[in-house]
Amino acid sequence: MFGLVVKFTLKDEESAGGFDALVGETLPKIREAEPGTLVYAVHRVEGKPLERIFYELYADRAAFDAHEEQPHVKRFLDARGAFLASTEVDFLDLQDHKGVTG
Repeated sequence: MFGLVVKFTLKDEESAGGFDALVGETLPKIREAEPGTLVYAVHRVEGKPLERIFYELYADRAAFDAHEEQPHVKRFLDARGAFLASTEVDFLDLQDHKGVTG
């Protein structure tokens, strides 16, 4: 399995609304079109209204690469910058787990 965590910090409350709407448009397409995307979880951060955390888990690196090539993901990647103050990405090396199996 292949995973990552992304922390988005949004510019302001208006940007947060726009970003959340963009996520709301994108996530159903990920569910429908990406069998190799095992988990795509979007979180608000308690007490930090301008932060969002994404946890993404893919069957393998090829599934992640396929995700990045989807038209709906490319649209999200192109549009998200208008809402963001910063982005941090950490790629994960899964050591052990309980739950989703690949």
